Amino acid sequence: MTEKIPNQIEIIGAKVNNLKNVDVNIPLNKLVAISGKSGSGKSSLAMGVLYSEGMRRYVSSLSTYTRRRLSQVQETDVTSIKHIPSAIALKQRPGIPDVRSTVGTVTEALNVLRLIFSRLGSPRCPNGHQIPPTLEIAKSMDLPNDGVSHMGEIKCPVCGVIFNAFSAEDFAFNSYGACPTCDGTGMTRQIDARKLIPDPSLSIKDGAINSWKVPGRAFLPYVAEAAGIDINVPFNKLSAEDQNFILHGEVKEYAINIPTKTGKVFHMDHAKFENAYNAIEDTLANTNNPRTIKRLNKFYVFSTCPTCHGSRFNPKLFTQLLVDRNIAEVSDMEMDQLVKFIPQIRTWLPDDMNELADRLLVELSELLTPLMNLGLDYLTLSRAGNTLSTGELQRIQLSRTLRTETTGVLYVLDEPSIGLHPANVEGLITIMRDLVNQGNSVVVVDHDPAIIAAADHVIEIGPDSGNRGGEVITQGSVDELLKNKYSLIAPFIKGSADLIQRPIKNDTEKIFKSGKIELGMQHYHNIQKLNTQFPINKFSVISGFSGAGKSTLLFDALIPALADLKNPPEFVTKIKSGNIKHVYSIDATPIGKNIRSTLATYTNILDELRELFAKLPESIEKNFDKKYFSYNLKEGACPTCNGTGEIGLDIQYLPEMQQVCPTCNGARYNHDVLQIKWNGRNIADILKFNVTSAIPFFKHQPKILKTLQVLEDMGLGYLPLGESTVTLSGGESQRLRLSKYIKTSQKGTLFVFDEPSIGLHPLDVQVLLHVIQNLIEQGGTVIAIEHDLDIIENADYVIDMGPSGGSHGGKIMAQGSPKEVSESNSLTGRFIREQRTLFKVDEK
Repeated sequence: MTEKIPNQIEIIGAKVNNLKNVDVNIPLNKLVAISGKSGSGKSSLAMGVLYSEGMRRYVSSLSTYTRRRLSQVQETDVTSIKHIPSAIALKQRPGIPDVRSTVGTVTEALNVLRLIFSRLGSPRCPNGHQIPPTLEIAKSMDLPNDGVSHMGEIKCPVCGVIFNAFSAEDFAFNSYGACPTCDGTGMTRQIDARKLIPDPSLSIKDGAINSWKVPGRAFLPYVAEAAGIDINVPFNKLSAEDQNFILHGEVKEYAINIPTKTGKVFHMDHAKFENAYNAIEDTLANTNNPRTIKRLNKFYVFSTCPTCHGSRFNPKLFTQLLVDRNIAEVSDMEMDQLVKFIPQIRTWLPDDMNELADRLLVELSELLTPLMNLGLDYLTLSRAGNTLSTGELQRIQLSRTLRTETTGVLYVLDEPSIGLHPANVEGLITIMRDLVNQGNSVVVVDHDPAIIAAADHVIEIGPDSGNRGGEVITQGSVDELLKNKYSLIAPFIKGSADLIQRPIKNDTEKIFKSGKIELGMQHYHNIQKLNTQFPINKFSVISGFSGAGKSTLLFDALIPALADLKNPPEFVTKIKSGNIKHVYSIDATPIGKNIRSTLATYTNILDELRELFAKLPESIEKNFDKKYFSYNLKEGACPTCNGTGEIGLDIQYLPEMQQVCPTCNGARYNHDVLQIKWNGRNIADILKFNVTSAIPFFKHQPKILKTLQVLEDMGLGYLPLGESTVTLSGGESQRLRLSKYIKTSQKGTLFVFDEPSIGLHPLDVQVLLHVIQNLIEQGGTVIAIEHDLDIIENADYVIDMGPSGGSHGGKIMAQGSPKEVSESNSLTGRFIREQRTLFKVDEK
């Protein structure tokens, strides 16, 4: 008797992160959606259990030699998992490509295009004769360089000259094909003298030389003084000779004395002088620190390379043509234009090249098709990779997965709707269905009601977050979900939830009564000409299709212009600040990079605790000052784990295992420190409290209590004080960052959000909206880029850009209240209108 083929993954006793011994069955060969509030445990189930175990079992089947060269995955904390396929994960935040990456290199489309140009292109001989494509030229590109035959060597049929045509490698701007001026980056940079000395009325001693404020250069004013420069007079009062020395003086060593704050003098015999320019150039040449590089880049003016005009390619390559275009021109085509160009190539080629052309052109089409289906038709292959949004990067990652046409694989997608306009969600659903139809299983973690409504099976994790989550609260088909009274997402699918969370008005004139920020732009990226305004002390949203110009408007124009009103970007034609003095950008990226960063260290809580414990009589008796109550310092840290609470076991041929420190049992502190107690608890006990339970414990400590109350109001009451910030979800990280600004006056402050709904359940969105309202009530102004219709509906003012992306975007399609935008003909307006109808907004 044959065994029945398994139709579901059976999970028993999952205990990853906050999952509470979860038992759940996940259908195979179906589209399964996992939903839940931020921090509820849904990613722990999807990524921490399904992906980790699927990947681990696949890796475990390989040889020891191979396993040692793959990223290792630890065994999942689960009692049993049966019938799990090999897994592929598309993570929520793909890595940001470096400066040398483009859409062409990230998608690998440029690799195919380079082959097409070398095999199918029309080369030009040294005497200027354009040679039509032939099969012989294509074959010559595949000849071995054996001393007899030479790869790419061809003879001009007009003048008879023998020369080498360009190979696929020659068309690589990261290799032989790089522009000699910019080395394949497309940009040149030059130090801006105005940024070296922004205020010449200051003396050198008072900080006139901005470039001497970079790390490790604070001693240079004393070197200048030793060289005979008067550092106490304004820089603009120095002689031309002395000013030139500061800017361009040669490297020379001097003996100097540096006074310290304690009154002591530090002597240097060989202090090296670096002029204002060299201080920047030398620091940049000797650092790989991203923060330092970002800081140093502010001293430079970046401009398009005058040799390659930003294409990155060596201009000598432009003589080889495809139809009538060179490789830079083809790379600058938007994908929808490139797809239309492919048939022109076929028509242009001679008949005997059809077979070769079909292989290459079909491969290019197969690369472009999923990108088009995912709404990326506006991207060009030349677009710099580091300018892509998180959503665009994730969709490119997804398109690469689709091309493999695998069968029997478990795909785990973490928030694939990030950065997607509602108009693109339908295409994403089609893509996921295609994966299932190919014979795969798809598990998607998402909050978009449209995606959840399209799933075959839905699992909700909750009921809340942190230790109040980690359980399966509902599961089944969408129809079963809509009938389940415990479902948290069902009201947002059927339109019974309360959509409006803020006191908004539809009277546009009254929206500007507190003032406005005015912005005018001329041509930049895909924006041609634009004038708009943002109300002060209100919540504004910039909406629109992916690639419509939202980030350009906010991050390239508005924020830099507000940062330097006197010298805004050259493409900004008008900027009026509306008395905005401070701009804070709040994102959802993880806080901290290691487990030493916790909720208590990020806030003022641990500092206040250290003060409390250091003042205890027992601490004073033992000479335990504040240092002893920090697990990041040797005085307080456990000697075995050095304050991390964990130790790593290096087992040869196996991945390193992490286990709770056997000395401190995860408490992080040494034995002597843990003997000291305040109100019956040692400091490690207190760090185990969650925010809610800590509030009554600290009722007589106003500084700590104020912080705890803010965290509670932000919906973070379930988080332990010792929770590592690295483990926080995007929504939790975002709210924790915002906690610093709550309950203080924010008049004259602008808060900027880039898609604040990332990682947020609709119920979490409601919490976020209340936090935004809190900032407004404190006098702040808030602007967000957003696709989430719930957030758009709660905005005071909406600027909708479009009509679509790339060259088809860059225009303001509608602006006004959500109601006014819903009555427009814009694409976003149509979706707002449909949502308002579903939720009966105008009837409430």
